Amino acid sequence: MTIPATPPSLRRSHIQHIKVEATGDADRLARAEITRIAEPGDPIMGSLIEHYGPQGALEQVRQGVLEPEFAQAERERAYGEGRRLNLGQVVTGWANRAVSAASRAPDDLAGGRLLIPGDPGWPSQLNDLGRLRPYGLWLDGQEDLRFACLRSVSLVGARAATAYGTHVAAELSAGLSDRSWTVISGGAYGIDAAAHRGALAGVAPTVVVLACGTDVSYPSAHQDLFQAVRERGLLISESPPGVHPTRMRFLVRNRVIAALSRGTVVVQAAIRSGALNTAAHAAALNRQLMAVPGPITCDVSTGCHALIRQNRATCVTSVAEVIELVGSIGEDLAPTARGPVHPRDSLNEETKRVLDAVPARIPQGLATIANAAGLPLPTTLACLGGLESAGFIRRTADGWRLSPPSP
Repeated sequence: MTIPATPPSLRRSHIQHIKVEATGDADRLARAEITRIAEPGDPIMGSLIEHYGPQGALEQVRQGVLEPEFAQAERERAYGEGRRLNLGQVVTGWANRAVSAASRAPDDLAGGRLLIPGDPGWPSQLNDLGRLRPYGLWLDGQEDLRFACLRSVSLVGARAATAYGTHVAAELSAGLSDRSWTVISGGAYGIDAAAHRGALAGVAPTVVVLACGTDVSYPSAHQDLFQAVRERGLLISESPPGVHPTRMRFLVRNRVIAALSRGTVVVQAAIRSGALNTAAHAAALNRQLMAVPGPITCDVSTGCHALIRQNRATCVTSVAEVIELVGSIGEDLAPTARGPVHPRDSLNEETKRVLDAVPARIPQGLATIANAAGLPLPTTLACLGGLESAGFIRRTADGWRLSPPSP
């Protein structure tokens, strides 16, 4: 869609070639502009939109002045939280970005679809973020984001993952995908990439939450992976096309990864890790938090072990265990782990005592076996008959002995 150009003085020329989901939507255009002016997850901008709507918020940014009541409320909030807040500096930064965005060439902003709160495809679980909710999401791919995230799990972990970690991530994500669960991750090296590749081997889509524009391949080595996701899933970002990642954008996008899914699995994480930041968001949002154990000698599993030890995360070792936690109550229970079943497991205690008293090689008589088992003769004889019928022992002319093992 092409929006007719408006006078540069209104600072709207930079939105004229943005592709949008519907026509004639002023809120959508305002939110598109805000994604270029404010950093993702800015709580002050989030509050401004909550109070005045996207158009009202944008108008205040253009004027460079916030409503006095709102400004006072934000100062009081910051004071109550023990933070120092320079609203003038914040508003000046927004205004400078608005001017910079207005001077950008339209071609720099072409591409991508913008999904905003209230759209049919908007995942309502993102509203749990409150004033940290995305202003909008830029999409690149064929899937419906809301539908894809109805049954979804986030898999996150270390970039410097071990072979064990990438194997586990790929196995879990492939198994989840085969059971129609969407896998969400961040598209980074290590665990993220293994999770997306594993999901692509299944039937469900996968979602990459980027810290840059959906047209920017970061890391560049994942260009082919991102193209495969476009065909079988979605690339999404809070940043508009053309925007490059920063360290803070990586951390801020983690809240979206956590909020989109029913639960987050930390596959591998060091004690200081971006994956633990995602885990903290998941816990704060009351999402299921899970962690995969690893070797106690492995540094990139220490974060997972800490989560489990502190009872912040549930230990999971299989796809079934993950689905039991995020699936429907009573319908997605994981099977109870059991060891191998042996024929003698079904015997009662008296019969087991008699079986233990029967020699392996040299046959013994009834009295000797009863004495060794510590049981009366009639009880011992009854047990010997049952054991012989079941094939555990063999009767000879000299007494009873164990049956030879089957070849």
